[in-house]
Amino acid sequence: MKEGKVLTFFRDILRIPRESGHEEHMIEYLLEFGRSRGLDTKRDEIGNVLITKPAAKGCEEWPTVVLQSHQDMVCEKNGDVKHDFAKDAINAYVKDGWMRAKGTTLGADDGIGIASELAILDDPTLKLGKIECLFTISEETGLDGANAISDDFFTGKILINLDSEDWGQLFIGCAGGIDTTATFKYFPSPMPEGLVAARFSISGGIGGHSGDDIDKGRANAVQLLARFLYVVLDYDIELCAIDGGNKRNAIAREASATIAFAPECEDDIIGIFNRMAKAIADEYSITDPGIKFSAEPVKWTGDIVDTNTSYCLIAALNAAPHGVLAMSAAVKGLVETSTNLASVKMLPDNVIRVGSSQRSAINSARRAAADRVEACFALAGADVSHEGEYPGWKPNTDSPVLKATVESYRRLFKEEPIVRAIHAGLECGLFQGKYPDLDMISFGPTILGVHSPDERLELATVDKFWDLLIDVLQHLG
Repeated sequence: MKEGKVLTFFRDILRIPRESGHEEHMIEYLLEFGRSRGLDTKRDEIGNVLITKPAAKGCEEWPTVVLQSHQDMVCEKNGDVKHDFAKDAINAYVKDGWMRAKGTTLGADDGIGIASELAILDDPTLKLGKIECLFTISEETGLDGANAISDDFFTGKILINLDSEDWGQLFIGCAGGIDTTATFKYFPSPMPEGLVAARFSISGGIGGHSGDDIDKGRANAVQLLARFLYVVLDYDIELCAIDGGNKRNAIAREASATIAFAPECEDDIIGIFNRMAKAIADEYSITDPGIKFSAEPVKWTGDIVDTNTSYCLIAALNAAPHGVLAMSAAVKGLVETSTNLASVKMLPDNVIRVGSSQRSAINSARRAAADRVEACFALAGADVSHEGEYPGWKPNTDSPVLKATVESYRRLFKEEPIVRAIHAGLECGLFQGKYPDLDMISFGPTILGVHSPDERLELATVDKFWDLLIDVLQHLG
């Protein structure tokens, strides 16, 4: 591994809690990092940090370049893993050339981007122009940092976003997104006498990024659970508890529900579940072969959800769209519009909340997808709201930084890079709104399984990523 300093800083970052919305320790680390090296360091009210490295001798006339990554990470873990993201370090290990974490997300998205910026700031031998390293907050939950950034926080006219996960691909555009939340208010009632209960669980799905992986045929555990519950509604089931999914930008890997029913229905209901399990496993045998199903009797002594709300919730979850809604007519193979049925959670005060997100490169299509989800849950009696909308990033094929990056890639690796847009959201769209003359590109090493405990970083591509980044910065001068 040539670029050991990048991984050294990344391992430091692995010890710092940085869940979206809780980046306090990361902000402190960055401020101390910059100030201890005598670099101009500042933060804004929301927590974005900018560390500026002056131009090397002889490079004072080179253009200022902004390097940008986000501080936060998606905190996902397997159900059987004990890990407190608020205080525990990520337990990372290397196997067969890949860095992974034990049962949790690794945080290479976007920790490796942060680490590469720190390596540049820390190296006094690099012959570069003025570099502004920008670290934004809460990208994963709504691009909050980029949305709140002022139009004079940095000065550079060229920005390289370090939040891409496909080595060999240069990104010049992305989809915009919006979150849609449906809230059900239920009336609890005591468990009827004479009923028995069982817990039905679906787990082991690959999950993944709700944008970049939405077209890969991954199983959505919430959707599959709703499919089963809807079938057994005819048995006059009572909903005791339901839980599934987690982050809006992750495909739900796990979901479970506890239901009550008459004892004489037990064999029928469990039989239906087992037959559906077999059929679903066959459906996903290629794209998501690790799905697991379990049904176990439980003793339920708590309240249950009222029958009307239970029916409306299950019906709406079963009807709600999930997955690709449209492919791009302009760019072959690019998802244009999608929706992710992300989570269902029982909350205090007798509330059940369903989270989802919609993405599209086209503003009208994104809003139409959100309205479609809203209509589904509004018909079921839920209160529906939309928040966190952010714009897409319009590609510029005449971009000077794109031209420079393509030339560097060809020179270093003797092959052509792939230039494309991505269905995932990047902060570049928001920067474009604040800095209309900004010339931008995004690239990074290979990271697979992002937003899931299967996240892994291919170490060999970190070397190549570093070489390309430095070469681009030098040749922009």
